[in-house]
Amino acid sequence: MMNLQSLREQVYEYLREEMHKGHILPDTILNLNEIIQRLGVSKTPLRDALIKLEAEGFVTIMPRRGVVVNPLTLEDVRDFYQIIGAIEGEVVKEVFPRLGVMQISALRQLNSEMRDSLRLDEFDTYYKLNLSFHNTFLNLSTNKHLHEFIMPMKQRLYDFQQRPYVKEWELRNCVEHDSFIDMIKEGNCAGAVHCMRDIHWSFSTQESYIREFYRRSADLSEKETGSNVP
Repeated sequence: MMNLQSLREQVYEYLREEMHKGHILPDTILNLNEIIQRLGVSKTPLRDALIKLEAEGFVTIMPRRGVVVNPLTLEDVRDFYQIIGAIEGEVVKEVFPRLGVMQISALRQLNSEMRDSLRLDEFDTYYKLNLSFHNTFLNLSTNKHLHEFIMPMKQRLYDFQQRPYVKEWELRNCVEHDSFIDMIKEGNCAGAVHCMRDIHWSFSTQESYIREFYRRSADLSEKETGSNVP
């Protein structure tokens, strides 16, 4: 059981990394036999990994037809923003009494490093720092299921994209982070919640940047594959 569990996780991480790097694209039908041969595993850990990926929304298993990688629609993005914003807003309310000097310092340092990474066009570093910024307050929550629920949505928002960052948008995110930190420092819980839920994770507020981000991503995918990608 332990070996099967370990193999399932290894296959899962391999497929997620291939998606993250853009080696597996949306609307792709996975070649399961090729994956089995490449990884040297049996069908069981691959099946289990695919079941987990389907539960997280990355693929759809179609009996007798194969496994297709799900595209990300604008409606998906809108839904994810609404869900993530609502959750992070509630977490901010929950943990606000525990956001002290140490957390404020950590948030400022991470936001400063995010700006540095943008100046150097190190967008993968920026992405990881951004996750760390949000995890600074998310990790204070007592909800043990929080990360396993919210992370697949965040990963789906940015995976399959060939990192066509809109620098103006990313710099604006840093400014929003500054406002969020200022609200915490001032002891303004309602203001901090508003910044995170109604601005930072507001689809309508961010829509023009969102559309530009995914348009650039589609253009890059089309250039690499030589075909139109929705």
